Amino acid sequence: MIVKQISVGKMANFVYLAVEEGSREAMVVDSGWEIGPIEAAVRNTGAKVKFAVAIHEHLDHVSPISELASKLGAKIVAHENSPIECDRRVRDGEELKLGRKSVKVLFTPGHTEDSICLYDGKEVFTGDTLFVGTIGRFENERAKAMYTSLHEVILKLPPLTVMYPGHDYGDVPWRTLGEERAADPFLMTRDLRSSLSLFS
Repeated sequence: MIVKQISVGKMANFVYLAVEEGSREAMVVDSGWEIGPIEAAVRNTGAKVKFAVAIHEHLDHVSPISELASKLGAKIVAHENSPIECDRRVRDGEELKLGRKSVKVLFTPGHTEDSICLYDGKEVFTGDTLFVGTIGRFENERAKAMYTSLHEVILKLPPLTVMYPGHDYGDVPWRTLGEERAADPFLMTRDLRSSLSLFS
């Protein structure tokens, strides 16, 4: 899969264009605040965008997603818990087909109740669940869900999986899960209480 990391807007958002090399079928992960840079990346790669995936509901990630999908001829995809209007609602374990590749939906609630990650076997797009060096904010009632999403879902993926976050908040724009696990204090904790103490 060819992955283009696109910086958009004033909140250090990352949007992604993931292109299956053989067919050139692609998905866009989020839309950020502006669609111009995304359209330019699509043109430059010759991609045929099949899906515009909302990784969670927050406006800094999906404000123009309807306009983007319309311009690219793509279907909007969101989790079944999402309030976003979409063409396809997905749940944990479903797959999005891009040419010969399959992208698996991982339900990772915590930051929001509709948060998902996308895993293609080599890369994982983590949205606001996991950043480089830290994690996404969450309400106290979602703490257990967040801990489970991080430790029982994301960290179960192979250590060489490349993690692509939803914001440019770290020292580097991306790194492997193995590298992240060794550097991120939230991933070093062994229980929920230890994780919560890092926010205090």
